Amino acid sequence: MPSLRLTVVSVVVALVALGLVVELLRRRRLREKYAVIWVLISLGTLVVAVFPEVLVGIAGLLGIRTPSNLLFFGSLVVLFAVSLQLSREIGLLEEQSRTLAEETGALRLRVQALEEAAAPAERPSA
Repeated sequence: MPSLRLTVVSVVVALVALGLVVELLRRRRLREKYAVIWVLISLGTLVVAVFPEVLVGIAGLLGIRTPSNLLFFGSLVVLFAVSLQLSREIGLLEEQSRTLAEETGALRLRVQALEEAAAPAERPSA
């Protein structure tokens, strides 16, 4: 049984994390698709803080002797998933950036050609 102090600290941290996610959503600093995972993590932390027996039971079902090892493994999986998702997003953004740069270059050349074609027509005849 964890100490009361650890339980209180864990509950406070989970509630602060949940409040931070809600505030970032409210200020439009965090997109909804990313907020879902952070809300789930905060709620999971809250559940484990209030009911540590849940972690013990899940560890037992999975054959993990120490519940803290399950917690570390779960954290590792979450960090891997978040890193993989962000890497995917970065790849998509790089592709979009490259496409936009190519389109901008093509448009710049087209505008330059149009300006050059219009320039002789604008000059007065001598």
